[in-house]
Amino acid sequence: MARFNVSGLLVLFVALVLPSGALALWPIPRNLTTGTSALKLDTNFTISVNVSDSPSDLVDAVNQTKQYLENDRLGRLVVGRGANDTAALSGAKTISGLTLSLEENTTVNSIAYEARLKLEDRVEGYRLTIPNDGSDATLVANTTLGLYRGLTTFSQIWYWYGGETYTLEAPFEIADLPAYPYRGLGLDTSRHYFPVDSILRTLDAMSWVKINTFHWHVTDSQSWPLYVVEYPDLAQYGAYSAQQVYSEQDIQNILSYAGAHGIDVLLEIDTPGHSGSIGSAYPDYIACMYETPWSSYAGEPPAGQLRMTVPEVVNFTTSLLSSVAKTMPSSYFSTGGDEINSACYLDDPITSTYLNTTNTTLNGVLDTFTNSTHSALVGLGKTPVVWEEMVLEWNLTSLSNETIVMTWISSQDAAAIADKGFRIVQAPSNYFYLDEGQGSWVGGDPFGGSGTFITWQYAYTYDPLANLTESQQALVLGGQQILWAEQSAAQNLEPTVWPRAAASAEIFWSATQPGGIPLNGTEALPRLQDLRYRMVQRGLNAIPLQPEWCSLRPHACDQYS
Repeated sequence: MARFNVSGLLVLFVALVLPSGALALWPIPRNLTTGTSALKLDTNFTISVNVSDSPSDLVDAVNQTKQYLENDRLGRLVVGRGANDTAALSGAKTISGLTLSLEENTTVNSIAYEARLKLEDRVEGYRLTIPNDGSDATLVANTTLGLYRGLTTFSQIWYWYGGETYTLEAPFEIADLPAYPYRGLGLDTSRHYFPVDSILRTLDAMSWVKINTFHWHVTDSQSWPLYVVEYPDLAQYGAYSAQQVYSEQDIQNILSYAGAHGIDVLLEIDTPGHSGSIGSAYPDYIACMYETPWSSYAGEPPAGQLRMTVPEVVNFTTSLLSSVAKTMPSSYFSTGGDEINSACYLDDPITSTYLNTTNTTLNGVLDTFTNSTHSALVGLGKTPVVWEEMVLEWNLTSLSNETIVMTWISSQDAAAIADKGFRIVQAPSNYFYLDEGQGSWVGGDPFGGSGTFITWQYAYTYDPLANLTESQQALVLGGQQILWAEQSAAQNLEPTVWPRAAASAEIFWSATQPGGIPLNGTEALPRLQDLRYRMVQRGLNAIPLQPEWCSLRPHACDQYS
């Protein structure tokens, strides 16, 4: 497949700084020039698709873009919300259309197909040109996924006032492609069940900022909301209620919706820890189930881990993961592997007896267990994904070099993972955990907490390549923010996540400002303000970043203004 090439444009853009007026674009395009001309959208503006046999999801994306252009009606974030722009608009040219096309000799696939390819095969680049003379805009890419990303950018360019949809910055020349192939958002649906509609709205918002992976931590010790055809008892006995289960149809709806919005779904079933809910249906498979004090046996209640020493449990887990993975279109599947509690196993009679009589270590048992589950996944064409302890704490020999490792404990751990040759997804809790700072949820712990609230500005300072050698940097695939849901449910999902999760979206799409200038939170704030207001216009309950007085006066509330 041909790859999108912007090399011919790099020389043109390399010396440019970010235009001060390009406030609405997030993530900022890698290569961008703008002008100072006013330009209006015609009331009968059309989007033409010059693609033979256009897939249905591309047609849907075009229609969705038209709806955004008609309904966003975002006033510029200045005093008067655009009232002072009327003079500039009085003589402005009008643009009547946007034409989409693919490069010659390009295979036409659906957006969903392109979004689910292996990371190294995904092509998301595009080239967008908007003249200032009233002639049609053009959007060109090598894939339908690239066209989708370009449509997202196009929809962010326009403001509205007094019945006119317009920009003051034409012409636009944009040549864009992501700095990193993996740009994710994680959501835990075990501590609290999230209705399908909430997940679909989250996917909408992800697509607006070009996040391309939904990391779905679907089960944990608290509940098992995932219906599995071969193992129906898991959801029947492990879910909070019959109404809090993701049915086969629910899962397919989420997968289809995600794919059509350029998003891959990375499902995680955490094993062997964080698996206590399996015991609701299979109590003999779980060690230290509901043991107290829970703090001795688990990171949080209830305690319970899979009995890895029992062959029946190993076979069950391998079959379970395979049953779920074969229904997932993604090339990737996460088996978790974090926070395995040794005391749970050493105090479990069945596990400890096996270890003592066979002179086997927990490390050896975990290696055998992981080899079984991962071999089955690889046999299904899936690349396994694990949390960092599997490499740094347990040092498993069963992990192939193709395994992807997610950081979480600290931003300092990436170098040690890279030293072992594994590819990395950066999700450090000290920068990217959206639940941090909510306070302790453990009863009888009035002075406890869950760390400091991580502002978007702090998350935005994260450098995914810090302390890595040049060869190690090549192993970084991207990163993600994540919401663990001990204190989050549908009611507070959107304000907890948005617009903060847009911080990592820009870090891993843009990496720098146009021309290679480092990302800067002061520069970014007015653009993120625009994004947040646009999200609200689209019905998302995104939290304010500043008092509105500040929002309407860019940089007036900066610390040293």
